[in-house]
Amino acid sequence: MTDSKLQRVPFDKDAIGVWATEKPEHTNWPVVYTIHDSENIYVGETTNAVARMRQHLASDSKRSLQVATFIIDNNFNKSVCLDLESHLIRYFAADVKYKVLNSNSGISDADYYQRESYREHFKDIFEELVASGALTRSVPDIVNSDLFKYSPFKSLTSDQGIAVEGILDLFFDALSGNKKASIVVQGEPGTGKTIVAVYLLKLLRDIGISRPDEPTEVDSVFSDYFQDGFREIASELKLGLLIPQLSLRETIKKVFAKTPGLDKAMVLAPFDIHKVEVPFDLLIVDETHRLQQRNNQPAASLNTKFRETNEQLFGEDNVGFTQLDWVKAISRNQIFLLDQQQTVKPADLPPQVVSNLITHAKIDGHFFPLTSQMRVTAGGDYIEYISQVLAETYAGSRRTFGTYELGLVETYSEMQDLILERNSEHGLARVLAGYAWPWITKDGADFDFEIEGHKLVWNRRDQDWINSETSIEEVGSIHTIQGYDLNYAGVIIGPELSFDKGTQRIVFNRDNYHDKKGKENNRVLNREYSDADLLAFVKNIYRVLLTRGVRGTFVYVVDPGLRDYLKRYF
Repeated sequence: MTDSKLQRVPFDKDAIGVWATEKPEHTNWPVVYTIHDSENIYVGETTNAVARMRQHLASDSKRSLQVATFIIDNNFNKSVCLDLESHLIRYFAADVKYKVLNSNSGISDADYYQRESYREHFKDIFEELVASGALTRSVPDIVNSDLFKYSPFKSLTSDQGIAVEGILDLFFDALSGNKKASIVVQGEPGTGKTIVAVYLLKLLRDIGISRPDEPTEVDSVFSDYFQDGFREIASELKLGLLIPQLSLRETIKKVFAKTPGLDKAMVLAPFDIHKVEVPFDLLIVDETHRLQQRNNQPAASLNTKFRETNEQLFGEDNVGFTQLDWVKAISRNQIFLLDQQQTVKPADLPPQVVSNLITHAKIDGHFFPLTSQMRVTAGGDYIEYISQVLAETYAGSRRTFGTYELGLVETYSEMQDLILERNSEHGLARVLAGYAWPWITKDGADFDFEIEGHKLVWNRRDQDWINSETSIEEVGSIHTIQGYDLNYAGVIIGPELSFDKGTQRIVFNRDNYHDKKGKENNRVLNREYSDADLLAFVKNIYRVLLTRGVRGTFVYVVDPGLRDYLKRYF
């Protein structure tokens, strides 16, 4: 395969005219190109570069760009160009230098002849872009970043694409008929629920700001929505994304701040609802199962805010109102993204409330399941395996999952060595644990807990922890990792779980569980939580922790009996 040539030309009529006469392939050959100024970049592909540049020069949104760069290769064809274009859109969007002006409706991940060979060749192109300063970080660094993982410039899986198209049909039908739609998207860890939310909001914004004289770059299943009728409706929409978890919420705000058409102000916390003056046309709720029912809040001010929000929205403080009721009160249409098995605290929505939400959505034809595994290379079978092992319902023999590294370690030193080694090789390898030790460094202690002579510290920050400089030296909790993924996860199963050899059951040890809000009885609703109730929450926590690793998971178990039990499976 020949080397690709990167040719840079001033983006003006005269320079493009001169360039057009230099070689025949400038007017009749598949090429990929970028156009940029100091802040913005547009990525495209075409079989007639000169004609396409003339279209862009006539465009209000692009004529102010300054430099065109053409990637030309004698072996390129249309499929190769679409693939390279999609890669470049994703990488530029996740890098820190430019804002990407593209719509996200044309991102392609189609297979084609010799795709892997071409993709190996792409690496040389990416390295040249890094060397020239067009990309400021290496591709591995970009791919490990949250801006890449949560970028709206994604190629959707088939079930994600079905969900987005179905949601658009329901949503536009509701708006045009003055109806309301309440939609549920359900998926296990790693199926890309958050990606659906971000992608959909970007797509709706792009439809709303699209112009008839600027058609979409490529045909896609969403091209029909970039038409008169849809465009006028979308241009007037008030859209929002509500995320209960602080860390994930702050990460998505960074993505929105860097994405044209989106704004970090669109991202809300549940307790921001009292500020909403005009109802949302569409409010998407990520991790819906983490919305709260009425309970004793960590701070007195939040107890007051819960009461005041109820009074503001409903005219009374009925303790039966939940944050789910708040969402429905301030939005005409809703999309609820959820996984019932990721409920991790008594304060979360009751399981029956979540079940009812799913049941009604199915009855109305407003339910979309996600099944394709995007995170864990071991696939959905691994997620199901972990769920069954924790639920004590797996009756088969120990399983392996191809190249996925899954192992039980005998010593913490082995765990530490593995994580440090994988982190040096691949990045994003971290140690995680259940909340089985108190958080005493907050009160000035030098460390939080000790295992086999290793003095360990809980995560020192609760926002963007996995990317912090000291995270490789710390232990992450459920509250910093839910919603994120790692390349490798080292999971400590603490002494809040043990194994009863007599009953052959996993048991919960309340005295060894140190999440105060995770085991607190609900005095407001007069509800008490038994050890069996809390065991279910803690198993859900470990299900989340054990499904964070993309490439592998290593497990260290404190209780010897539980360690012996899990040897059957890991």
